[in-house]
Amino acid sequence: MNQSVSVAPNLEEHTNENPVVTKEQLFGKQLIVLLLEVLLALPLGLLLAKFHVGGIAWIFGGIAAGIIVLQGCRLFYEYSPKPNRTARKVGMALVGLTVGASNANANVASVASGIPIFIFLTLFMLLCGSCIGYIYSRVSKTNLMTAMLATVPGGVGIMAAIAADYNKNVSLVALVQAIRVTSVVFLIPLIARTSAGNYWNSQTLPVKSAWLNLDPSQLGLLLLVLLITALVVYPAILFNIPAGDFFGALLIGIGFNPLLHWLPFMGDISFSPPPLINLLGQMLLGITIGEYWGDKPNFNRRTVGYALMSVAMTLIAGAIAAILAMQLTSWDWLTCLLVTAPGGSAEMILVSLVLNHNVEIVTTGHLVRLIAINSSLPLWVFLFRRLDEKLSEPV
Repeated sequence: MNQSVSVAPNLEEHTNENPVVTKEQLFGKQLIVLLLEVLLALPLGLLLAKFHVGGIAWIFGGIAAGIIVLQGCRLFYEYSPKPNRTARKVGMALVGLTVGASNANANVASVASGIPIFIFLTLFMLLCGSCIGYIYSRVSKTNLMTAMLATVPGGVGIMAAIAADYNKNVSLVALVQAIRVTSVVFLIPLIARTSAGNYWNSQTLPVKSAWLNLDPSQLGLLLLVLLITALVVYPAILFNIPAGDFFGALLIGIGFNPLLHWLPFMGDISFSPPPLINLLGQMLLGITIGEYWGDKPNFNRRTVGYALMSVAMTLIAGAIAAILAMQLTSWDWLTCLLVTAPGGSAEMILVSLVLNHNVEIVTTGHLVRLIAINSSLPLWVFLFRRLDEKLSEPV
């Protein structure tokens, strides 16, 4: 499925409102909005870090910044920017690089043996999502394809773009998906924090720590790994490889140090992404979630209520999947919860990274699900359309 489909409609929408606006001017406005969001997310993240919110305080700061800036643009400048999907892709790549570096020494064989379990859990979540979508469609009187796109645990931007392609209710799809992702991003870390106690707080990035290693060799390696990441991730996105932005950067993070050690002229130099990379990746992930909230039109209470109902059922399905995972594996309950959390894959992997809690298992589980969902999207969309047409036929 072509994930770039939402870019053209966004551009047309702005240029139709003001035909004088060029692509360059539109890009400039989007860049200014993103810079304002990052500048606001930074102090908010620092404030949350001071209050020991946890190692993903920067995601929460980004969510708040995305909401505030987009609403400010609408109220004071009469400019309605659309959620910046490119920013999320960059954030996913930066987080993937960090997670890959932390998984460089993981036991791949032990993780690979669990792939059948990951596939089973993914199929279970997809089946539950389809059933929830059907129930949501019947209760809310929404057409089936819109309901399915809203409730299947995929990406907010991807599902909204597909809805736009088939002239479905884009705002409703984005609303339900945004509620789901936001709920998972807030609830699961809260549960993890309650479980981990003081260890969670100890992993909060200290305000006075060195965010960037200024050693010339480390700076050079940082620039090199970012260049390689861009060269790998861009074609992955261009050719619509499932989870290409995250997966490509993850592989680079895993393989970069072994490659350095293999080169005879590099000696014993090792590279670890500085905290600034993880911090910036988190902020961008949070900003894009906040932007979807800032972009929401006003819905009536009934619509929001039905959306919350479907999200609650999705969270319950995730809890049931976690119980199944506990019965089928030797993983502890927190690992099962992180693996089966419905959506927010990069965010859940970050939680496991903050806790240093079975990062390789959580990463593999979410990657299997991302690849399965994205690669099967054409089939799911075809089935949704056919079933929608059948149910719409007069009796």
